[in-house]
Formats: sequence, C-alpha cells, structure tokens
Amino acid sequence: MFDFDATLPLMAVQFLLLAALMNVVFFKPLTKVIDDRNDYIRTSEADAKERLAKAESMAKQYEADLAASRRAYQATIAAAQAEAQQVVDQKIAEAQQAAQAQREQAQKELDQQKQAAMQSLEQQVDALSREILDKLLVGI
Repeated sequence: MFDFDATLPLMAVQFLLLAALMNVVFFKPLTKVIDDRNDYIRTSEADAKERLAKAESMAKQYEADLAASRRAYQATIAAAQAEAQQVVDQKIAEAQQAAQAQREQAQKELDQQKQAAMQSLEQQVDALSREILDKLLVGI
C-alpha cells in the first residue's frame, strides 16, 4: 500500500523546513505583535482603571465639597434670615414705641383741650348763671 522510499523522508524534511521557515517568517512576528498588543491592552486597562479610580475619588471630593458648600450656603441664609428678622422686630418695636408716644401726646392734647373746654364752659355757665340771676333779681 505505502511505498517507503526516499520521498517520505524528503517530504518530512520539507515539512520540517516549511514549519521552521513559517515559524521564523510568520509565527514569531505574529506572536510578537499579538504579545505587544496584549501588553498594550493590559497597560491601557491598568491606566483606565487608575483614571477611573482617580475620577471616582475626584467625584467623591466634589460631592463632599458640594455638600460643605450647601451647608455653608444654608447657614449663611439662616443667618441672613435671622438678622433680617431681628431688624424687622427692631423696626416694629420702634414703630410701636413711636405710635405709643403719639397716642400719649394726642391723649395729653385731648386732655388739655378738654380742660380748656371745661374752663370755657364753666365761665360761660357762670356768666349765664349771673345773667339769669340778674334777670330774676331785676324781675322781682
């Protein structure tokens, strides 16, 4: 069936030479390119993970700074509202004091006018009483 003459070893040598030539010309450069690419991918992945970690830490820092800014902002607003309320309360108290002083002044003026009116009425009553007495005494 098979004839084992010099062609079989020659074919084996040709196969081994072809395999060695393919290894040198094709497989080693291809393997080097694939290994270089794998190294590049690993390096890029490590850099990406490092950048992601840095971005996450920066995001956390930003959120912490934002929260601190919000607390400071809210504290400033609360202080401003308290100060404004204090000013409003002070102005209201001053206005109430001024209104009370005006009421008291008006009451004093009314009392003076009442006294003056009462004196005037008493004088008029005295004058009318004298006139009535004089007319009564004259008529008797």
